Amino acid sequence: MSQPTAAMLVIGDEILSGRTRDANAHLLAQKMTGIGIRLVEIRVVPDVRETIVAAVRELSARVTYLFTSGGIGPTHDDITADAVAEAFGAAIGVRDDARAILESYYKPGELNEARLRMARIPDGARLIDNPLSHAPGFVIGNCHVMAGVPAIFAVMLEGILPGLAGGPPILSHSFRVMMPEGELAGPLGTVAAAHPQVSIGCYPFFRLTAGATLILRGTDPEALARAADDMRAMLAARTDHIEETPPGAVTENAE
Repeated sequence: MSQPTAAMLVIGDEILSGRTRDANAHLLAQKMTGIGIRLVEIRVVPDVRETIVAAVRELSARVTYLFTSGGIGPTHDDITADAVAEAFGAAIGVRDDARAILESYYKPGELNEARLRMARIPDGARLIDNPLSHAPGFVIGNCHVMAGVPAIFAVMLEGILPGLAGGPPILSHSFRVMMPEGELAGPLGTVAAAHPQVSIGCYPFFRLTAGATLILRGTDPEALARAADDMRAMLAARTDHIEETPPGAVTENAE
């Protein structure tokens, strides 16, 4: 079974300026791993229409699913919907179903022109439910356009996850040792070369002295087990203190 792929396009000057720390890409990565979709790229772009259009076209053409966050609010710099519509060659305007959602949420007289911008949806797109602030996201082609506010992004993502076709589960197996990665690099490369089906990463940390977490990832349980056996033997020849976490209970934190 082939592994579906995904990319994340984070949109917003506030991310690039350091004013706001992005949390949505981290959440998406966790969710994609959990359903067997390989996240292959996370890209951050400014609130520049031409840049967003180009990024959407490029990424959507080479992944199974594209996700965006940010830029679908009521202000002048919320240009994501227009840029995504342009990228897919679709017209965009206030749509009756999106307007109806906002009308049911706001009190009479509150749905002003600015808020009505959030009902502008590209032709042919389907809406993504937003049970928090009610302004919908949308899906056009393979592109899922969602809010930048983390709480809203999270509920939108939960709503679309059941409709995504995942692949084989991505399994992980980790080893943690109190050895500097410089001493592990050579033998670790040998193990990695012997197991091309398994992704092997080394993540250093410092806890009074240097250590490293070695994480093996793959979709084939048998291949992962073979790689883990070789990793265990390699480490056992160099240290008596190995912390091992088998598949099913691994955390991806380096420390």
